Amino acid sequence: MQEPVLARVFRFAAALVVVFLIVFFYHKILPVNSTTVALTLVLAVLAVSTAWGIAVAVFMSVVAMLAFNFYFLPPVGTLTIADPQNWVALFVFLAVSVMASQLASRARRRTAEASSRRREVEKLYAFSQVLLETGNVIELLNRIPSRIVDSFEVGAAALYLDGKQKVYRSGPAIPQLDLERLKAVVAREEPVIDEAASLSFVPVRLGLRPFGSLGISGAVLSRQTLEALGNLIAVAVERARAVEQLGQAEAAREGERLRTALLDSVTHDLRTPLTSIKASVTTLLSNPALKDEQRKELLTVINEESDRLNRLVGEAGEMAQLDAGEFELRLEPQHIEDVIAAALAQCKTVLGNREILVNLLPDLPRVRVDLPRAKEVMVHLLENANQYSPADQPITISAESTGDFVATSVADRGSGIGVPEQNLVFEKFYRGRDQRYTVQGTGMGLPIAKAIVEAHGGTIGVTSQLGHGSVFTFNLPIYRGR
Repeated sequence: MQEPVLARVFRFAAALVVVFLIVFFYHKILPVNSTTVALTLVLAVLAVSTAWGIAVAVFMSVVAMLAFNFYFLPPVGTLTIADPQNWVALFVFLAVSVMASQLASRARRRTAEASSRRREVEKLYAFSQVLLETGNVIELLNRIPSRIVDSFEVGAAALYLDGKQKVYRSGPAIPQLDLERLKAVVAREEPVIDEAASLSFVPVRLGLRPFGSLGISGAVLSRQTLEALGNLIAVAVERARAVEQLGQAEAAREGERLRTALLDSVTHDLRTPLTSIKASVTTLLSNPALKDEQRKELLTVINEESDRLNRLVGEAGEMAQLDAGEFELRLEPQHIEDVIAAALAQCKTVLGNREILVNLLPDLPRVRVDLPRAKEVMVHLLENANQYSPADQPITISAESTGDFVATSVADRGSGIGVPEQNLVFEKFYRGRDQRYTVQGTGMGLPIAKAIVEAHGGTIGVTSQLGHGSVFTFNLPIYRGR
């Protein structure tokens, strides 16, 4: 409380000093006519009014009038005025000084108001950007009060939602921001500003009906700012609700799509080996007199189809594990040649006599990978190329260094993949339209490969042209250690 009083006393004293200096200069150093003195004093009053307000300027106007009368209007040295015209001049001087002070003070006040509104608009803009950071309703509601306290430098804020009957708060507990008063603002449907208690309330509405209210303590915001805050919060809450609903609807659609794909996979890909096993077992049981060669052939079918069924179930379980992130990579520096060699060794039986061309650039840097997982990626790509290309066409494996990654490619000379399908082949259970019922598989090999590569921090993609084959390329990060 002492600083404003001292500052005010200083301003009044400074105004006296300014009048004294002007009078001293024109009375002792540079004698001029009374008109020049009056104009100089008016300019000084204007400057003081602009800097310090109307009160100091009016005080200075009265002092300047008395000094002007005493030192420059005859008879000089007295406060009496001999010529009636000088009375008119003196009162005109006082009137002009006061009016000019009022105008300057009004302009100063409006400038300050404009600056304050500009700052509030900037704070509202920053606050609106914060509201767009999250699409979760609960997180947004918990964040809004603290953001209001930080952005608008208020003491405390409370957000009440009528539907939830809950108050979200930030800052110290303020008794005036209680539940009943926030409910009353919703019922009143109008902003409430209590400058004496430094409290502000505004309904939060979207359209005509408010669904909540906002209370602020510690600083009184303008009515326009309060209403803008209420509208921004309402829009942000509705946006977050819409985003959540959209996400839930998208998740439901995705779940339905996966269920449909899984059902299709079960009814076709899993039923096929079961049918073969059932037929072979039925034949064995119903014909005990089968020859050894026939019996061996049926048992071989049962064995192969059981392995196939076991693999299909295993891939489904692995895909679920990868989706849930329930796996751990043991990353070590490895040569990409070792990854390729391990995959070719595992696929030796599947590939048979197919020609495999391996073109690797010399001195490739080591990659930081989990060897069994990286090998699995190569295995899926090799099996995919083997299934979707003629047996008499070679498969080409190549690798090269590209910046921070080693890019490894598996190229086949099959029928190729159309552009619309190139973005779909890495989705779970997706099978090409033309190969769905002609090539065995579940559509999980490429999604598994993608999940493993991305877990390593790499990428995988395909380039293809119908009738000319496909090239699948995956990037693994280079090991930067010694």
